[in-house]
Amino acid sequence: MKKLLIATNNKGKVKELQDLLKGLDLELLTPADINLDLDVEEDGTTYDENAAKKAIAFAQASGLISLADDSGLEVDAFDGAPGLYSARYHPKPGAKDADRRAYMLENLKDKPRPWTAHFHATIAISAPQNDIQIVDGNCYGEIIPEERGDNGFGYDPIFLFPELNKTMAELGMEEKNRLSHRAKAVMNAIPILKKIFGL
Repeated sequence: MKKLLIATNNKGKVKELQDLLKGLDLELLTPADINLDLDVEEDGTTYDENAAKKAIAFAQASGLISLADDSGLEVDAFDGAPGLYSARYHPKPGAKDADRRAYMLENLKDKPRPWTAHFHATIAISAPQNDIQIVDGNCYGEIIPEERGDNGFGYDPIFLFPELNKTMAELGMEEKNRLSHRAKAVMNAIPILKKIFGL
């Protein structure tokens, strides 16, 4: 079976990507599956640069076609921040997801609601010889002041889809895999993967 490496060490992302890609006739591998211990510094100035950097590094280290993503939450009241720096938004080193959510809500509390925002995801697919392709996806909603749901990670519990009155963390996997930024980016990536692997 043809192999695709999911180029991330983030367990939440691995689970989502495995679920989104399960319809393809591919063996989906994680870095842990092949004993690959690789940490790529995300020092690019765009989502594309970070996703490409990760995909290329994992493809070269493993010799496998690799799929990486870079994503962020862009809050309109913060002029699009934290964006690229969503995972490093809290000033304290080693901060957890819950710390970042609390810090965001603290910084939003004096801003007028609704706190409109969108999630952005960029996916990069790289072959070991650096042949790279990039796609992206977005989903729109708003930040709410209380956490709801436990089917997610990162900012999911405070990101509301107003039309559903559900946060990202309240969605079932099937709904999330239709509506999320990562789902939309993967939908755009699937035709590329089919072409690369001849599926």
